[in-house]
Amino acid sequence: MEESVIVAENKVNEVLTDILKVDPLQEALVNLLVVPKSEKEAARLTTVCADLQRVISEACTEATNNANAGQDGQKGPEGNKTSGNEVAQRVQEAGVSTIVSILGRQNNPFRAKFVASALIHLSTTNTVSPKVVCMCLLAEENLVPDHEIFWVTAFGIIKKIITGVDYKGVREIMKICLDRARLLPTNLRRSQLQLADALCDVMSLIFDLNASLLPGYFIVNELLKLYPEYKHWPHWKLASLLTDFVDKFRRAAQMLSIVARPKLRPIVEHTGHNSPSINSWKLDPLTLKFQLKGALPYSLELLEPQPALLRYILKQPYSREMVCTVIEIQKKLKQRCVALEEQLVELMVAALDDCSLSTSSTSIIPPAGGASSSPASPAAVPDDSLCTCGHLSSLLIYFVIFQLISFPSLVLRLHDKLKAKGSIQGRDHLMWVLLQFLSGSIQKNQFSDFLPVLRLIELVYPEQEPLPVPDYTDPQSAMQMSAMCILMHILKKAQADNIKTPRSLPPIFKNHHEFLQSLCHNLQLPLITAGVPSDYRIALLLNAYSTNQEYFQRPIVALSESIQGNQKVTVPMPGINCMALGSTSPLSITLLEALTVHVKMSLLHNIGQHIQKQAQHKAPVALAPALIETYARLLVYTEIESIGIKTFINNLLPVVYKSHVWSILHALLEMFIHRIHHSPPQYRIQLLSTIHHMTAVPLNTMIQMTQLHLCMESVALRLITGLGNSEVMPSLSRCTLTDTKPTLISTDSEELNRVLVLTMARAIHVTGCDSSDDTSRWCVDFLKTVMTHTPHTWANHTLQCFPSVIADFYQQCAAPRENMNTLKKAVEEEYRKWKSMSNENDIIAHFSLQHNTSPLFLCLLFKMVLETDRVPPIAYKVLERVGPRQLAAHVRTLCDFLVLEFSNSAGGQHVTKYVETMNSIIWVYNIVPIDRLMLCLALRTQEGSEAHVCFFIIQLLLLKPAELRNRVQEFAKENSPDHWRQNNWYEKHMAFHQKFPEKFSPESILAEQGTLTAHYQTLPIYFSNVCLRFLPVLDIIIHRFLELHQVHKNLETILERLGMLYKFHDRPITYLYNTFHYYESKLRERPNLKRRLVVAVIMSQQEIRPTNWALTEAYRQYLTRPPEDIAWNPGLSYYTALVRRLVHTIQGKPVFPSIKWRFNEFANSGAHAIHVSCVELMALPSNPSIVANKLLDVLLKGYYDIPPGEVEEWVNAIGLILTWLPEPYWMVIHDRIIDLLQSPSLSCPGGGSLDPFTMLNLEQLRSSLSDMTAALTLALAHSFWHHSSFGQVCRIPQFMKERIRPILTTEEQLVVVFHLVGPFLQRFNAEPARKVFDVTIELYEALAKVDHSVGELKYLDPVCDMLYHIKYMFTGDFIKTDVEAIIRGLRPTLQRRLRFITHLNLDAIENSASSTGNCSNPSGSSSSISTSNTTTTNTTSSSTSSTSTASSNNTTTTTTTTASSSSTSNSTGGQGGAATVLGSSGAGISSVALAGVGGSAGVAAVSASPNHSAIGAASSLASLLQDTSPVGTS
Repeated sequence: MEESVIVAENKVNEVLTDILKVDPLQEALVNLLVVPKSEKEAARLTTVCADLQRVISEACTEATNNANAGQDGQKGPEGNKTSGNEVAQRVQEAGVSTIVSILGRQNNPFRAKFVASALIHLSTTNTVSPKVVCMCLLAEENLVPDHEIFWVTAFGIIKKIITGVDYKGVREIMKICLDRARLLPTNLRRSQLQLADALCDVMSLIFDLNASLLPGYFIVNELLKLYPEYKHWPHWKLASLLTDFVDKFRRAAQMLSIVARPKLRPIVEHTGHNSPSINSWKLDPLTLKFQLKGALPYSLELLEPQPALLRYILKQPYSREMVCTVIEIQKKLKQRCVALEEQLVELMVAALDDCSLSTSSTSIIPPAGGASSSPASPAAVPDDSLCTCGHLSSLLIYFVIFQLISFPSLVLRLHDKLKAKGSIQGRDHLMWVLLQFLSGSIQKNQFSDFLPVLRLIELVYPEQEPLPVPDYTDPQSAMQMSAMCILMHILKKAQADNIKTPRSLPPIFKNHHEFLQSLCHNLQLPLITAGVPSDYRIALLLNAYSTNQEYFQRPIVALSESIQGNQKVTVPMPGINCMALGSTSPLSITLLEALTVHVKMSLLHNIGQHIQKQAQHKAPVALAPALIETYARLLVYTEIESIGIKTFINNLLPVVYKSHVWSILHALLEMFIHRIHHSPPQYRIQLLSTIHHMTAVPLNTMIQMTQLHLCMESVALRLITGLGNSEVMPSLSRCTLTDTKPTLISTDSEELNRVLVLTMARAIHVTGCDSSDDTSRWCVDFLKTVMTHTPHTWANHTLQCFPSVIADFYQQCAAPRENMNTLKKAVEEEYRKWKSMSNENDIIAHFSLQHNTSPLFLCLLFKMVLETDRVPPIAYKVLERVGPRQLAAHVRTLCDFLVLEFSNSAGGQHVTKYVETMNSIIWVYNIVPIDRLMLCLALRTQEGSEAHVCFFIIQLLLLKPAELRNRVQEFAKENSPDHWRQNNWYEKHMAFHQKFPEKFSPESILAEQGTLTAHYQTLPIYFSNVCLRFLPVLDIIIHRFLELHQVHKNLETILERLGMLYKFHDRPITYLYNTFHYYESKLRERPNLKRRLVVAVIMSQQEIRPTNWALTEAYRQYLTRPPEDIAWNPGLSYYTALVRRLVHTIQGKPVFPSIKWRFNEFANSGAHAIHVSCVELMALPSNPSIVANKLLDVLLKGYYDIPPGEVEEWVNAIGLILTWLPEPYWMVIHDRIIDLLQSPSLSCPGGGSLDPFTMLNLEQLRSSLSDMTAALTLALAHSFWHHSSFGQVCRIPQFMKERIRPILTTEEQLVVVFHLVGPFLQRFNAEPARKVFDVTIELYEALAKVDHSVGELKYLDPVCDMLYHIKYMFTGDFIKTDVEAIIRGLRPTLQRRLRFITHLNLDAIENSASSTGNCSNPSGSSSSISTSNTTTTNTTSSSTSSTSTASSNNTTTTTTTTASSSSTSNSTGGQGGAATVLGSSGAGISSVALAGVGGSAGVAAVSASPNHSAIGAASSLASLLQDTSPVGTS
């Protein structure tokens, strides 16, 4: 191959050397005189071109044949072809390089033009590739401004032949041209202007979108990658061209930008940070910039870092996981994030002032006290929860443990910030935050890591006078002593490492040090106990010496023993023969808050070890109530999650279970479900799986089996119903993907699996995930697994409420149902057997073996009690043999039998007798607990009248007997749900159980009857009672009643009698939100029922909550109206106040009363505000469309009343509210979009209308005080979709197809549509369903519809630019077939612009133009471009495929006059001549080929006129090249 290349170079060199030999005198004369060109010269050029063409063609053929011959037997046909093409390419390059090298050495302009004409001829006849010619010219070493002839000639050639280069080649040429522009001198002389003009002409042609050489999208991407700040262009001569071109793409960037995106803020929840919607908020971890696709001229605010967004998320409690997701940090990799470190420092510095201000009025640590049911102060206090020390220390510990930040670096940054600030306010709070991490980590890290802390202490404590000893009865004393505690830990570390500290103890801490020293030797240090004044000296001692075992062991042991109790003192517990260790008062929250994280960990470790020891030794006395309560309070601290809740689930529970100490297991399960707040979902899922595993073990072998089984079922029920909407899909989908994951499905409990299905239906409905194919897939798989274990069906009124994916599954998968007639006959038959059998063993064997008989024994018991009013003793033995697991099947049959009996009852007396019978079974004989029976009744599948009867039975059993109502009233009156504020829960708990003792059959009944031989005792009850166990069942009963509108009045009665129980609901607002959301269609026409639900759930909290904790004043007044007065249509001011409340909450202003978020339903004030706002809006007695339109009008009609600079924040708040509301509410945003598109300014724009880009630019309109309706509508749509869930976003393609496309008629409407969906392409692409394909096809369909509706396209460029952006950033060639069919039907102008997407060539486009007669003829030079560019066919490929270019050799013969005109146009800045192909294929080459190369390089003053000959132009060029005079010289 190398030989072929050398031969080709030699032959080409030979041909050109011979023809370029001239007499020296002739050469000199040509340089000085204008010599007329003869026909002989044209013939010489023709001969040379033919020779070169022949030489190169022969060399390529010969080289290809040789290469193919050498490859025979080694490769297949494809390999030969590839090898032959590579050799031919090398030969071409060698030949062209030789010609270019000769051209670069020419000093005679005439001979340079001669060689250039030959080079152009070779390119236009397809002898050599135009790309090869261009690249060789640009690579030539003589292409420098000093070689003026070659410079001008080379760029002239490129301009002539670049139309034959594929778009990727043009991109490379452009980049090299930009690089060559740097060689031009900054100060150009007049003679050098032609150099810049020659380069500018080539760049102008490349940038000309009508020429279609290269997608403009590629050009702007390259420019912004090379020059990201739009500055430092390669040369000032190109600056205007480059800047103007980049500015053309600002409109495309606007269509791809979310309005006011930097001002939008999310709601931070406990969970849900892994949902797909989080993709909208992701930032670059290094720069904190938005992850924008493509290098486009986005607005500066979008390109800037977004530290405010990260700080906002950091401020929210329980935001750690969301922070890591937003900045895409993988904790396992343990990579340091400097940006996160910087923002945490900023947050800490900003928090110091707030904390110091709050200290003067309120304590960061709430005051201690006993049980209190008085409401908090209604006045709103500063929401210091955003910046509390506990939250900051939690963030610090979490990020340092995972090595996401460096502690020494963070302290140094704090030092520098505070030094520059010159303020020491809040220094105690800062030291308290640092102490939390330092005390627990100083023993495991190097001493040098903590030296910066000493510098920081010296900075913020500059005084020389000793600080006074704080009042140790004030919990703030722990914070005030924190700096001294830090010094104590550092000194201990230095002593342990044998390091001499260079600094002596600062005199400011002299008194503090002496005080701590005195505490070390005080052996009678008091503990904080109920009923005595507070004393926090033990906390100070523990905090200061937690790393010094010599002084730490005694107080920590004393503190642990104070809650563990001792064997000598015991107290009774609810139950039979239940005793516990005597400590009943837990450690108060004030004391726990005053302890450092390290001390809490030690205390937690001691408690865990004590419980394990008690379990392993099978201690006969139950754990102390104070121990369990304190343990629960410690587990809520997220700072100690690894040793807290994680150890509890993974280690402690399994140890207790293996030890078979059921009293401790029962206590721990009770504690988790009634006391633990905000546990991560993975632990709750793991616990649910563990419970399913435990219940699978035969419990008949256990003592107290029924009570333990009921506890496990109750815990499982609460865990399932407590799953958040954003937790269900990840949890359930993981369980269906692999068998190794924890299972949520019970193998035998139909009720639990039914509740799981209901929870899944609720979550899918609220999140809108049913529109996803992925959701359908895992959902169906999950339901199949459920049906495998517990086959069941659902009533039609329930299926109507289900999401379509679940409803369709159950309609296709029918399960067998019990025949009522058969059931009645079976019960009668079994009852006859019961009466006829006399042998006790036979009776027990027959009625307890479930594989031989139907589970009918409870039906028999019902008939026994109905007839005899008693339960025979042998029946309890049968129940004992049946066991709790099998008893559930009997309860189901009993429920069906009750429906049958009540349906066939003769009248009121029979119903009363039936109710009394069931009341005896529940409350007298304790055979079936009320909560289990009600749960089963509510979940049975009953249709029509049977369903009415079933709900009637539920109402009767709940309300007619007084037992449950009395218990609910007594419990609600005497207790408060704020358990963390109580120190006397044990007394209240015991008092309730003594008044209403609970018995669990059959053991407790047998124990009372004395039939149990061994000493019997039930499991001690620490927290639960029948009221609390019934609460999650009541949740389900309400939902089932809502499904059947005929029983809504009955539901109102139940709520009126039992609604007070919601005072103790752990998630009342969430429950109400889910209820209103899921059953919106059922409640829409039931305003009285909605009001009753609000009263029952929210107003039951009024005794313990401030008046403004949830509802607005206007709605509270509405609740006070008489029941019949339900008409209320609040005005715009009501909605404005509601939105303002949310805006202020997100801004961090004090709106709601101060709340202890560790124990609250929600993670932070933002989550609380959005939930209560949506609940109130859904509870309004107005149609959803009215409510949603009023919300939008708050901004669209009332934006003049919004404070300046806050419009974006109101847009954010309204978008958030709409996102959290059901579909009938947020569909109004679609209606408003349709109204906008049909507005006169868009549907029939006039001459005075604003262009759509200005009309939709909120910032520009605000500065000019113009009408902002269109821009605000767009902003609201963007805010809604930015916050929206996966299901809401997936509706956009359908919305575009069904509602938008039919009404599109104008280009202005099309631009609005592109503005609407453009910013969300990145999210469409990231979602699992890849809806970006559907959206893209709809955009092309919209373009096609508008293209056929309008005559002239004014916004062609930005629309096409955005379509190129979609192709190269998102879709690639995946939808090429669909898109190509649409583009081929567009007008030729659009086809030409989009030809790189469809692979259309210019010939096909021009043929289409001529056949349709719809081709536009732009004025000026573009006409020449559009007609003469057909000389070459460009075959393009997508960004993911290789490019193959095949240039045709079609040429156009033009007259001298036309060519001269083109030359004149070029010399004056026109572009017409750029596409005129010089030369002919065959006979001669016209004189145009000789003159056209340099024509564009001449300045206007010396450009050739139409009468000039080619030799005249060459001589003029030669004269100009030799002119070195200044520009001012003529």
